[in-house]
Amino acid sequence: MTTTKKIALVTGATRGIGLETVRQLAQKQSHVILAGRDRAKADAAAHKLRAEGLDVEAIALDVTDAKSIAAAAKEIEKKHGRLDILVNNAGIMADDMSKTPSQQPLELWRKTFDTNVFGLIATTQALLPLLSKSEAGRIVNVSSLLGSITHHADPASPIYDYKAPVSYNVSKSTVNAWTVQLAHELRNSSIKVNTIHPGHVKTDMGGEAAPMEIADGAKTSVELALIGANGPNGSFSHLGQALPW
Repeated sequence: MTTTKKIALVTGATRGIGLETVRQLAQKQSHVILAGRDRAKADAAAHKLRAEGLDVEAIALDVTDAKSIAAAAKEIEKKHGRLDILVNNAGIMADDMSKTPSQQPLELWRKTFDTNVFGLIATTQALLPLLSKSEAGRIVNVSSLLGSITHHADPASPIYDYKAPVSYNVSKSTVNAWTVQLAHELRNSSIKVNTIHPGHVKTDMGGEAAPMEIADGAKTSVELALIGANGPNGSFSHLGQALPW
C-alpha cells in the first residue's frame, strides 16, 4: 500500500483518548493505524471510524508482549514501508488507591511499569527503524501532569496531595525522563520526540467528574504529532503550554 498521506500509529486506541486521537489524526488527512491488544476490538473501532469516512486500519499490538510488538512492526513495514507518527497512548492505572506510597504492593508497581514504561520503550525501539524512513518522524508520548516532579514537590500546586496513584505518577515521571533522553539522541535527525499531558478528561481513568471532554483530551497529542520542522523536541506540554518537569 502506497500513500502520500502521513502514516500514523496510535497504541491503546480502542477507546477513550486513544480512539479520539485516531479520529482527529484521520480527520487531518493521515492514514491511521489503530492499535489494540484485542484484534477484534481494534477491528470494531476501526470499522466505526471508517463508517465516518476516515482512513483507518486496525492492528493487534500488546505493548507488554515482545512478539506482538515485533509482529506489528513487521506488518506495518510490509504494508507501508515507513511510519511517520507514533503516539504512545497505551497506559494503565493499576494502583490500590487505599494504600500509601510506601504500602503500594510491588506487583502493582511492576504491572504499571510493564505497560507505561517498558512497553512504551519497547514499542518505540521496534518502530524507530520505520520512523527513520520518514521525512519527518514524530513520536508523542502520552504522559500526565501527575508525572511532574516539580508540581509534586510544590505545596501550592494543584496535584500536591495526589500521591496516589503512586506507581502511575512515577511511571509518568519516567516517561518524561525517557522522552528527554530520546529527544537528545535524535536531535540531529528528522525525528522529534515530545511528551504531553492530555488533561483531566472524562474517561474510564479520569472519571465522569473530570472537567474536559474526550475530544479536547486528544488535541495535544494531535498537535505534537503534526508539528513542522521548527516544532519542539524534548518538550512537555498541554494545549500549547509548557509544563514543568
